[in-house]
Amino acid sequence: MRFLRRSLVGIFLLAVTIGLLSFAGNTVRDAVQTRMNAEPRSFPERERVFAVNVVEVQPQTIAPVLMVFGEVESGRSLQVRSAVGGTIVETAAEMVEGGTVTAGQLLLRIDPATAMTQLERQEVDRQDAQAELRDAQRALELAQEELASAQGQNTLRQQALTRAKDLRERGVGTAASVESAELAVASAEAAVLSRRQALASAEARAELANTRLARAQIGLKDAQRAVDETEVYAVFSGTLANVTVTNGGRLSPNEQIATLLDPTDLEVAFRVSTSQYAQLLDENGVLIDGAVQVGLDLSQQGLNATGQIIRESAAVGEGQTGRLLFARLDSAGGMRPGDFVTVQVRRPEIEGVALVPNSAVNTDNTVLVLDEENRLQLAETVVVHRQGDDVLIRVGDLAGRIIVVERSPLLGAGIRVRPIIPGAENAPPEEPETVALDAERRAKLLAFVEGSRMPAEVKERMKSQLELDEVPVAVIARLESRMGS
Repeated sequence: MRFLRRSLVGIFLLAVTIGLLSFAGNTVRDAVQTRMNAEPRSFPERERVFAVNVVEVQPQTIAPVLMVFGEVESGRSLQVRSAVGGTIVETAAEMVEGGTVTAGQLLLRIDPATAMTQLERQEVDRQDAQAELRDAQRALELAQEELASAQGQNTLRQQALTRAKDLRERGVGTAASVESAELAVASAEAAVLSRRQALASAEARAELANTRLARAQIGLKDAQRAVDETEVYAVFSGTLANVTVTNGGRLSPNEQIATLLDPTDLEVAFRVSTSQYAQLLDENGVLIDGAVQVGLDLSQQGLNATGQIIRESAAVGEGQTGRLLFARLDSAGGMRPGDFVTVQVRRPEIEGVALVPNSAVNTDNTVLVLDEENRLQLAETVVVHRQGDDVLIRVGDLAGRIIVVERSPLLGAGIRVRPIIPGAENAPPEEPETVALDAERRAKLLAFVEGSRMPAEVKERMKSQLELDEVPVAVIARLESRMGS
C-alpha cells in the first residue's frame, strides 16, 4: 500500500510539473506572437541642426598680397683677382672669410722682385731710346745746316754763271769761262741734292728714335703697372667671401682670390607665375614698382626688411615658367646673400571686396548663405585673388549677408544651422526643465511605465510625474531612451 501511495504521489507531481511547463510555454508563445504582431512604436523625429562658423560679408578696400619665395642677392659684388702671378708675401688681417674691409685698403701683396727687374730693364731701354733720339736730333740739325750751306753755294755759283754770261755778251768774257761757271753750278746742285738726301735720312732716323722711345715708354708703363698690380686693394667697402689664399701661397695670373660683397646694397630675386605677373602690371602693361616685405624666420626670431620692385628678367630661362623679378631692399639688417626668404608683394588696392577663408568658397565659386530662418542657400561669387588660406571675393549682392566659413559634405541648401560668429557670445539656448505633453505621448509613456519591471513605488512616482501638466524633461528623456532600447 505504501508503494502504491508513493507511486500515485509521484505521478501526480509529474502531471502538475508537465502542466506548469505547458502553461509557461504557452504564455511565452503568446507573448512572442503579441510582440511580433504589435505595430512598431513611432517616435517623433526632430530636425537635425548643425552648428557652423559664419562671418558677415562687408565690402572693403583691400590691397591684396602675393606670397612667394625668393633669394637674397648682393646688388654690388666684385670678384677679387690678381692680374699677375707670384708668391704672396703679405696679407691683410681682414683677408679671411667674412672679413670686413674698407675702400682702398691693402688686401695682399705679391713678391715684386720679378716685376721690379722688368721695370728696371724697361727703364734702361727708355734711356737708350732717349740717347738715340738725342743723337738723331743732333744729326738732323747738322744735315739741315749742311743743306743750307750747299744751297748757299749753289746760289753763289748761279750768280757767277750769270756774270760770265753777261761778260760774254758784252765781248769781255770768253766761252770757256761760261762753261766753267756752268760746271760749277751743276756741281753745286749735285751737292744740294746730296745734302737733301742726308737730311731725309736724318729725319727718318729721328722718327725711328721717337718711335723707339715711345715703345720704351709704353714698356716702362706696363712694367710699372705690373709692379703696382702686385698689391691688391679693395675697390669699395664690404665683406669678403670665398677667400682662397693664405700668406706664402702661390698665385696664377687672373686667379680669383675672393669675392667682395656690399652688405648694405642687397636685393631679392623671386619668381612669380604668369597669372601673378599679370596682376602686377598697370593699365599700360608696365610692371609696377610695388612695395615688398621680405621675411627670414631663423630660430623663432624673424628678420624682416622692406623694399621695392626695380626690374624684371629680360628672358625666361630654359625650362622655367613665369617671370623673375628683382626688388631692392631698403634696410636688411642681419640678412646675407644666399638667404632663402619669403616675399610678400603688395598689389594696388581693390574696392568692393571681402576677405574670407578659402574653405568658404567651393570649387564652383559658390558660398552658403543664411536666410532669415537660418537655413542655407547657395549663392555665386567671383574670386578676385587667393592669398594663402584666404580669398578675396566680390561682394556685390552679398553685402551684409552671413556666409558659412567652413564647408563640409553635411552642409547644403535647405539645411537649418545654428550660426556661430567668431568673437561673439554663441552659447546654446538653455533648454526648459519641464515641457507639456500631448495626450498620445503621455499615454505611451504611462503604458511603458505600467508594463515595465520597475518596483511598485517607482512606478507610482513615475506615474504621478507623468500626470502633471509640466513633465520634467529629464524624466521624459530617460523613459524614451529605454523605450527605444
